[in-house]
Amino acid sequence: MTNYTTTQPWKAVLGMTSLFLLAFTTTLLAADAGADAGVEKETMFSLIKKGGPIMIPLGIASIIALAIAIERYISLRRDRILPDGFLKGLGQAWDSDSSGQTAEQYCEQNSGAAGHVFKAGIQWRDSGYQAVAKAIEDAGIREADKMKRSLRGLSIIAAVCPLLGLLGTVYGMIDAFQRTSSSGGAAKTADLATGIYEALVTTAAGLTIAIPAMLLYQFLQSKVDGLIDHIDEVGTEFIVKHARSH
Repeated sequence: MTNYTTTQPWKAVLGMTSLFLLAFTTTLLAADAGADAGVEKETMFSLIKKGGPIMIPLGIASIIALAIAIERYISLRRDRILPDGFLKGLGQAWDSDSSGQTAEQYCEQNSGAAGHVFKAGIQWRDSGYQAVAKAIEDAGIREADKMKRSLRGLSIIAAVCPLLGLLGTVYGMIDAFQRTSSSGGAAKTADLATGIYEALVTTAAGLTIAIPAMLLYQFLQSKVDGLIDHIDEVGTEFIVKHARSH
């Protein structure tokens, strides 16, 4: 348990830092794409404009992904899933009624993940340690599934954005070759190359959004697993301890 508590903040810092470095590096590479070739240096805004209409859904997807990541990161803090005063209040409810009904009502009033997991264990308090542990484990799996379902938006964005980027690139390539064909061979190679590199902007944008979104998805999933493991451990220990004291 100590290892989980001490390493979790460092995991968060490391994860966020990696994402910022990835996005920053990609931006620099895109902005400096033409510098070595002796052409005019592109800005990020000019590249976004050259990406065409497909950049609009990509931009919306990036905002949604960021909003989901921030909201889930805040919601999945350990003091929100298992508040500091929860165990103390549950202990008082348990001590005030040896039948366990008051403790069950207390868990129902605190209807978060911890309340559901502890209530499942309390209902099997008289059936022995193994039954309590199994009930808490099953309830923990259900709560983990609920929390992981709230992360699906990130996985969808991570899967769809590269496809949107590729679609934009295909449309851009079609347009570039169509203009070259309609010019009757008068178009220069540089014009065709310009059309192609502009078409590739959407692919780069899609990957720039998808990679951090996937990393955030995996990071938050591991955070959910750590929280549920912590609740399972604390819940089993708490219920078995109080059951034996009555």
